[in-house]
Amino acid sequence: MLILLCAGCGLTGSDAKGAGREGIIRVPAQAPTIQAAVDHARPGALVLVSPGVYHESVHIRTERVVLRGTDRNKVVIDGQGRRSNGVVVTAPGVSVENLTVRNHLLNGVLVTGMTDGADGIARGSDGYTHLDPAKFPPLTGFRVRYVTAHANGLYGIYAFNARNGVLEHDYASGSADSGLYVGQCKPCHILVTGNVAEDNAVGYEGTNASGDMWVLSNRFTHNRVGMTVDSEYLEAYVPQTGATVAGNVVADNNEAATPEQADGGFGIGIGIAGGTDNDIRHNLITGNSRAGIVLASTEDLAPLRNRIVANTATGNGVDIAYQASQRAPGLGNCLQDNAVHSTLPADLARHARCPQGNARTAGPPMRITPAPAGIPFLDVTPPPAQPQLPHATTAPAVPATGLPGAVQPDRAPQPGPDLLAADSRSPATSPPSEGAPQKTESGDNGQ
Repeated sequence: MLILLCAGCGLTGSDAKGAGREGIIRVPAQAPTIQAAVDHARPGALVLVSPGVYHESVHIRTERVVLRGTDRNKVVIDGQGRRSNGVVVTAPGVSVENLTVRNHLLNGVLVTGMTDGADGIARGSDGYTHLDPAKFPPLTGFRVRYVTAHANGLYGIYAFNARNGVLEHDYASGSADSGLYVGQCKPCHILVTGNVAEDNAVGYEGTNASGDMWVLSNRFTHNRVGMTVDSEYLEAYVPQTGATVAGNVVADNNEAATPEQADGGFGIGIGIAGGTDNDIRHNLITGNSRAGIVLASTEDLAPLRNRIVANTATGNGVDIAYQASQRAPGLGNCLQDNAVHSTLPADLARHARCPQGNARTAGPPMRITPAPAGIPFLDVTPPPAQPQLPHATTAPAVPATGLPGAVQPDRAPQPGPDLLAADSRSPATSPPSEGAPQKTESGDNGQ
């Protein structure tokens, strides 16, 4: 496989002129590095990258550029455990597709509106510093699709202070925080669909990601925590509100051979921490050793008016656990038509019927076993080969505008255990047989 190390090289002569006329810049045929190509690209151009291992960090500052690999598994941007980010997008309408980003100290792909006056990354946008979105307006329009993000020290694919975007058909593993992350957007107008996240500390995180935020038909398995929807004071737009999580497989999130989760989370399928007005429906949640779904507070932020409807949650330590704190007791959270065997408290379904939900109350304590030690993110097992973007070498560039388009979350069906299993390192596992589950609207299920 070709390995390219050139930095600061540019296009010259007929290559530069020809690339401009075609609207396609080929790497390395017309540009020696990906960065040289994107620096030369005009709005709407396609940067088409041939197979090779590229030892560079790429920053896209030009709007509506499409960066695409000709082969998802053989076009690799490798941070070598030394560089911070693989691809950074700070311009609107950019699409990153059909390539692999691996071995970065922070992020595989970062899409953000947090840029300083020199088009650099604003200090703190790649960590946990609260930045003012009024000073740094959200980036509008992005797409990350058919991207494999492996062994990155913070996030695999990270959309922060960005809106009107799509993450689709991506694979994320070996992330020391989360494989996929959407944060600080309101309204988001973001669709996360058809992705696989496994062997991460957390599969997916949506922090202060509010309004028209859809997480549909993904596979979050064999992480420490499958996915979270949460509020966080270190980002703008507190509290989080109004996400839809539907049609996902969230299973077997008890994987010790992963980076440790910062808060010690382990064995949890879906965690809602201080989230409000979220719709959790038609998900298959099984094999999570601590809990399938957890409703919890964070600091003084309570879980409020979350709807947990028509999920299959069986074979977990406890299928649905209500863990609001005394400091921030929850209110109005409701359960309906879920197939479960156990809840905490045992009479949760009776006191949290839809539409009114539960009275303002705290939850009972939950016995928690310490999480096992983790492994360094660079040591996580590499993923299997992933499916290609159709017609990657010939399809025209389609900038990321007008996204996400019409989204119909009600059409996200209850998945089978084999959803996207062909793209996973782990085989599909069926929910264990525990006898017939009970529906939560009856109010008589026991722990």
